[in-house]
Amino acid sequence: MNESFGFNTAALVAVGSAALFVAFRKAQARINLSFAKHRSLAGHPRMARRISALLPSYNYDEDQAFAVDGAPPEVVAKRRAAFGSLIARAQARYPKTLQASALAAESLSDLQFVSAYRVPFQFRKLAAQGLKVGSFVQSTAGVTVTDLDGNVFYDLTGSYGVNLFGNDFYKQCMAEGAELVKDLGPVLGAYHPVMLDNLQRIKAISGMEEVSFHMSGTEAVMQAVRLARYHSGRNKLVRFCGSYHGWWGDVQPGIGNPIHARDTLNLTEMGAATLNVLRTRKDIACVLINPLQALHPNAAAPSDGALLDSSRKAHFDRTAYTAWLQELRKICTDRGIALIFDEVFLGFRLAKGGAQEYFGVRADLVTYGKTLGGGFPIGVVCGKRAWMRRFREGSPADICFARGTFNSHPYVMGAMNVFLNRLEDADIAALYANVDQTWISRADLMNARLQAAGVPVQVAGMSSVWTVLYTQPASFNWLFQHYLRFEGVALSWVGSARIIWSLNFSDAEFEQVVQCFERAARAMQADGWWWTDGVRTNKTIKRRLLHEMLAAKFKGVGQ
Repeated sequence: MNESFGFNTAALVAVGSAALFVAFRKAQARINLSFAKHRSLAGHPRMARRISALLPSYNYDEDQAFAVDGAPPEVVAKRRAAFGSLIARAQARYPKTLQASALAAESLSDLQFVSAYRVPFQFRKLAAQGLKVGSFVQSTAGVTVTDLDGNVFYDLTGSYGVNLFGNDFYKQCMAEGAELVKDLGPVLGAYHPVMLDNLQRIKAISGMEEVSFHMSGTEAVMQAVRLARYHSGRNKLVRFCGSYHGWWGDVQPGIGNPIHARDTLNLTEMGAATLNVLRTRKDIACVLINPLQALHPNAAAPSDGALLDSSRKAHFDRTAYTAWLQELRKICTDRGIALIFDEVFLGFRLAKGGAQEYFGVRADLVTYGKTLGGGFPIGVVCGKRAWMRRFREGSPADICFARGTFNSHPYVMGAMNVFLNRLEDADIAALYANVDQTWISRADLMNARLQAAGVPVQVAGMSSVWTVLYTQPASFNWLFQHYLRFEGVALSWVGSARIIWSLNFSDAEFEQVVQCFERAARAMQADGWWWTDGVRTNKTIKRRLLHEMLAAKFKGVGQ
């Protein structure tokens, strides 16, 4: 009996020790993960979702709106008159464009969304008086777009990244590509022979062994992650705080996603604690990299719809980001983790060989989209054969299924082929020559001119992708997009937050855009929007906003 008691005690001690060890390892993993999360709200998606649900909606009335920063009566009067003038000018210059946009917004949910988020929600009631931006254009030529009223604008929208070589270039790709495949038409399932040339060219550019075609960048990322999970036998994916990889739920945790992305680890980019997590966990299938994030690490893509102060930051350090990618590459290789470069946006922009060539780091899987379609919708996954295979030899039911009706559409393949062939032409080679230095020099030039003009505006960029920064604390920076538009500059719906240049801008055309920026900034300054008492800071503006939100949330409580 004593022996039995001793045996049971020893067994219990062993089981208890094992349980404690497991609990300790789990606690250690959780602590490591906590250290790897960015300290900002964006680094904690679940918390961000909870807090966003509590955020109250409120609007400034007209008296509040023009004096929200405590400006004196004479400045408030100047702003009021300027705002009325902006509305009158918009209605006079863009009547057909605005009318078409209003009609479309009644039924088009996409347009309802972007219209609502062009300005901070506190100012929506004020903007609704008539400060609108039209969403229709009728033609393009060179580096310009023309709206329904005949207004010509320099095109800085970049068509969300598609427009790398100029609108005329893509019109040519689409027309010549259609001519290539016209005898086949929209036959799906079977391939047009132009596909063979596309495969060889894409493999040469990406340095990968196999290719998979899809109809959007989001689909391409979905398939890359599915393949990583399939071959690794693991379920967790790592993406970095603030990065964007399409609207698929697993890669968009937090605000904007109605479900919880439970298998997504949202970690700090360029963080030592993140590297520790990658070195120690055994359940990570892949790491997603969006190279554009190097412009604003660990911060979400900016938008003028949230521009209530001047704290927007951006800075690109190529050397530091290269070192980070090199370390990631080493760890992923050691741990059997798929390193995925999401080049849907930046692919072909930094270099012909994309971010892999630009940073000198090879991925396991690369996704492309946007410009590669030659003007048509496209998503492409390129990868090493070990990661790309969708089935296992000897296990006929063990597959990683992915198909799409319009994948490899003949007209897309035709335009893509023209695009890939044109990459070899001398005029395109000339655009790539010293592309980085060209756009760095242009950013420096614009900044020098804006500084000389005495306006609180600067730009920061990653090659030909820029963002506008504001150097003086202010609550009306979101209006700058409207002043730029009146000077003939077309921006995307996020306003001055994202400028996407096509590489075909000549020095003379760039000079004209610089002048547009100078005139717009001077006009906005003259209208009193950048008045300052020299005391207010971005911190005091944020403190005021917090008080406003609390007052709106608890209005009437206890009464």
